[in-house]
Amino acid sequence: MYGSRINPADIREEDLVRADAQADRTLAWIEEAQADLDKVVGVGEGASGQVRVEVTADGRVLGVVFEPRAMRLDSRTLAEEVLSAVARARGDAAGQVDRLMREGLPGFDPAEAAAQFERLLDTSWRR
Repeated sequence: MYGSRINPADIREEDLVRADAQADRTLAWIEEAQADLDKVVGVGEGASGQVRVEVTADGRVLGVVFEPRAMRLDSRTLAEEVLSAVARARGDAAGQVDRLMREGLPGFDPAEAAAQFERLLDTSWRR
């Protein structure tokens, strides 16, 4: 249902009406779901479990917790642990957002939408 599979040379008025209705449904869902999206908190740990990070749905870091043994790690390893924990937390948050979108917008595939953006923009959409 979602996505553009219409040949631009072959657009009909009913295609535009359907696209407009889809956009209206999406905007309505976004307004309704904003409170749920604002509650999304992704959690991730470094490989050793000595670093834990929490991020918002948009990737903003809310907190970083270092277990006592983390202070025994050398600076390079500690940095890798933090980056790994942030990446995992962002992945967790993205997964939660994807689930909310799939539940609220039946037929919408966030991964496919991101892939379409990447193809259109010739760049990576998610980082």
